[in-house]
Amino acid sequence: MKLNRRTFIKLTGSGAIGMTLAQLGIHMEPVTAYAASLKTEGTKEVLSVCPFCSIGCHIIAHVRDNQLISTEGDPEYPASEGALCAKGASVLSLTRNPHRVTKPLYRAPFSDKWEEKSWDWTLDRIAQRVKETRDKGFIKTNAKGQTVNRVENLFAIGTSHMDNEECALTAQAIRALGVVYTDHQARI
Repeated sequence: MKLNRRTFIKLTGSGAIGMTLAQLGIHMEPVTAYAASLKTEGTKEVLSVCPFCSIGCHIIAHVRDNQLISTEGDPEYPASEGALCAKGASVLSLTRNPHRVTKPLYRAPFSDKWEEKSWDWTLDRIAQRVKETRDKGFIKTNAKGQTVNRVENLFAIGTSHMDNEECALTAQAIRALGVVYTDHQARI
């Protein structure tokens, strides 16, 4: 906010009036509560999970006409009791940021320019690179001549936001590739 002399005088006057009204016994809590309810009136509450850390605080998202209107912490979630950290509190602004990347971007080796690519191209490229890397590092037998069928040049890491079924599928897919180095972040 740009603070010039006129704005400073307005803010000082508003503060003085507010303090005077409070001294006279006029409380602003009902007005504040009513004003807050206007913002979310007619919205659908959707319970979501904060994507930033392994605590997974619940976020109550208010949606109207498929648009995210407001977000707040869930007071019934025991870990945070409705409080959100700075990252969790910024979820709404992240969805409205004009600089947010919404399509896959690719920068070719030694290039200084990003190219917009389709999701099909991106997923195919990832699959191709994983296969190439796996084929380069595939170990069929160990030093004793025993069959091991493993890959030591790839690593997989999980996320705390996956449920048990997603974790099981990911672990099975990684093991099917022969990857032996894997970890999961949900230890906290």
